[in-house]
Amino acid sequence: MPAKRIRLAQRRKAAGFTQEGLAEHLGVERSTVGRWESGETEPQAYLRPKLACALKITAEELQEALADVTVIQAQPNERMTYALQNPASADLMVVAYLHERLRQLDESYDKASSTGLLGPAGHVHGQVKFLRENATNPRVRRALYEVEADSATLMGQLVWDVSQRRDHHAPLGYFQEAVDAARHVRDPSTEAYATLRMSYVALYGEKNPVRGVMLAEQAAEVAKVASPSLTGLSLLHVAEGHAMKGATNECEAALRKAEDQFDRVHGDDVAAPYYTVNEYNRLAGSCFLFLGLPERAEPILRMTTRALANKKKSQAIALGNLTLALIRQRKLDEAASAMHRTIDAVELTRGGGGLNLAFSAGRELRQWRNEPWAQDINDRLLALMAAI
Repeated sequence: MPAKRIRLAQRRKAAGFTQEGLAEHLGVERSTVGRWESGETEPQAYLRPKLACALKITAEELQEALADVTVIQAQPNERMTYALQNPASADLMVVAYLHERLRQLDESYDKASSTGLLGPAGHVHGQVKFLRENATNPRVRRALYEVEADSATLMGQLVWDVSQRRDHHAPLGYFQEAVDAARHVRDPSTEAYATLRMSYVALYGEKNPVRGVMLAEQAAEVAKVASPSLTGLSLLHVAEGHAMKGATNECEAALRKAEDQFDRVHGDDVAAPYYTVNEYNRLAGSCFLFLGLPERAEPILRMTTRALANKKKSQAIALGNLTLALIRQRKLDEAASAMHRTIDAVELTRGGGGLNLAFSAGRELRQWRNEPWAQDINDRLLALMAAI
């Protein structure tokens, strides 16, 4: 299980030491420093004050660097197998392996079928919970709580997708588990994101915009201490909830607040790459649709579908909303083209909000069901339904 303590190596280089130079300074073998940085071993307690001094960092910063183990290639090996058989033996290398497996699955979310991801994600989540429940080392247990918060969030997303957003109970259970784990390790970003996911269930599954707004506002309140971009995303869903209720003034006020948060994004905001202007435009377009303003939604959604080419699930949602905007303006040729693109995107991912929007658009096209182009779309929707 090749791994590295990247932060520790960076600290050493910043302090002007080679591995050999640091080893000489501390009176240890060079291979000892190499094993520290590869995650194989940790410095003995008596060496840590001297190591922290050499690296010009505090004892707490040294502890954080030692806890930050990154797996370079996540392949299971005897160490992982042994940990599952003897859970009290789990160490940070095992946690790093699980974290990397989860990262790989999460990266696949916008490109792969949720049905195909659910099994592997469930396997990882089960391993994380099992090891966390049996871990005896406090540092390892804390690190496992951090991974569990992320894995429970992913499981909630996948279960909801696979159920075609019909099962509300199971996803909410996973999201609450994520919230509890995040609170245990005082991780406001993960807590806020899991809470925001609960608002999605209320908004799009339960069709309860009042509860959806309440949960999205709660997510924004938690996120504001950690991430302007995640705060902005939460406020976008506050706006969408108000739009569902037909509350134009409240919707536009929430959109302005969200835009202000995105303007405050800074380099230390770890969530910034994920919640960009594309998310703002996608949700602003959705808001205008709910408010009965398809002519305002259309140009925003056209631009967004192009920008989201590499995020197929998000693109499918934008395409579905674009189709609805075109149908409601009676731009039928363009609506048919957008509908085919929506189905193309949904066929790749087999889940997410795009699937529901495709069927919603199909229902709105029924008044033209005798037209050949509408019959072609209906045939594709029936084939899609049969394949799910």
